[in-house]
Amino acid sequence: MDFSMIKRLQLPKLDLRNIEWPRFDFSGIQWPKMPKLRIGDAVARLPIIQGGMGVGISLSGLASAVANEGGIGVIAANSIGMLDPEYYAKNKDANSIILRREIRKAQEKTTGLIGVNIMVAVDDYPDLVRVAIEEKIDMVFLGAGLPIKGIPVEDLRAAGVKVIPIVSSARAAALIFKSWSKKYKDIPDAVVVEGPKAGGHLGFKADQIDDPDFALELILPEVVAEIKAFEDLYHRTIPVIAAGGIYTGADIYKVFKLGASGVQMGTRFVVTHECDANIRFKEAYIACREEDIEIIKSPVGMPGRAIRNSFLKDIAAGKKMPFKCAWRCLKSCDIKNARYCISLVLDNARQGILDKGLFFAGSNAYRVDKIVSVNELLQELITQYQYAEEKGAGKLKDEYEKVLEKLVALKEEYFIDIKEGLGSLVDEYERGIEKGTVLFREEYLKTMDKINSLKAEYQNAVDKANLLKAELVEMFEQYSLFDKLQIEGTCREPCR
Repeated sequence: MDFSMIKRLQLPKLDLRNIEWPRFDFSGIQWPKMPKLRIGDAVARLPIIQGGMGVGISLSGLASAVANEGGIGVIAANSIGMLDPEYYAKNKDANSIILRREIRKAQEKTTGLIGVNIMVAVDDYPDLVRVAIEEKIDMVFLGAGLPIKGIPVEDLRAAGVKVIPIVSSARAAALIFKSWSKKYKDIPDAVVVEGPKAGGHLGFKADQIDDPDFALELILPEVVAEIKAFEDLYHRTIPVIAAGGIYTGADIYKVFKLGASGVQMGTRFVVTHECDANIRFKEAYIACREEDIEIIKSPVGMPGRAIRNSFLKDIAAGKKMPFKCAWRCLKSCDIKNARYCISLVLDNARQGILDKGLFFAGSNAYRVDKIVSVNELLQELITQYQYAEEKGAGKLKDEYEKVLEKLVALKEEYFIDIKEGLGSLVDEYERGIEKGTVLFREEYLKTMDKINSLKAEYQNAVDKANLLKAELVEMFEQYSLFDKLQIEGTCREPCR
């Protein structure tokens, strides 16, 4: 073997001395509180949607308070007619009458964004959608079923009403968007993906609720990926909104990193002064412990999450609560065998009738310890989000600095191995030290393998450093632009 070729090797020169690797100082950055949430031409100053909670938990009072603070307030339409003393005489018409009343009351109290949550499964679903259109609500959230058939898309568009389905899987999201695209040559304006930690009726089978494969952290990115294809097809931005178990500002930051553009929260808004429920409903949240929150089987055939109380204990013991069915609101309700009317016991809970009420709640309800205002709650979430963002940026900066240190160490190790490895081999060859050709070749190949390995590791470190650098530079540019817009006064998008 001719080792004279060693002298002719063109080894790469990996000199970092002339590279300008930026060091980042975050001390002067004015961090934005939270990004805005854009749903079509509607812009919310905060990316927080107050979940629709029935019966009568989120009405005009809570919804308008959230909207006034820059979020999106939502009125729950489910069995809302039970607020009418003549509900059993008016039957389903009472729902439309009271929904219209609450929408108008909310619109009188705020110029912010107001939505309505409507269950697709209820028989008067078309009537409730029609009320929302006639009252020109900002948006409708459609859950408890797939909003595919008979959607008055043209009327919704003419009234400026945004449509947002609520799903629990990427498969459901794809089915809705594909069906809309085929039937209506249109797609919804956003989508809420609700995980199994939510309160109330859940879009999961009982054995899926605690299964980690169905956690929000896993299904959220799947929905984001599914929706991306429709964004590209229609050249529109379709926000994905995360829901179910989101409790702190850090939780909001976490789901944003997974692709969400906004969050929907219910449990935290129950324990606010502005929530429309009776004080005893709110106190039930404050008093409950983690072990008091359980999964029940609703008379409508779906699992639900609620706070264990004397009513649920009686039902579990086999007791039946007499009720009068005003009208067949849900086809899936087993009226003959049902031990109670779900709408009736939810309305009892709203009124604070503890022994005859069902208190739906999210998995984190036990964490609340006091009643606060909507303003206080949102400020707490903003502060927590900002801290999580700063912490995340700091972690990114630390990782970047470590990569730079590794680059220097790799450079030194690379040249040491060249000098001590190939260099010693060349010296041995030139001094005429005789070695067995096979041993000499093996040593040479081992040295080359190590050098090639170091080269690959070095290149990977360079690539990672460049990616981190690009991300940090982009972050810097974003916050510099934010500061500039704040100073020049151009950051004045309309927040309805």
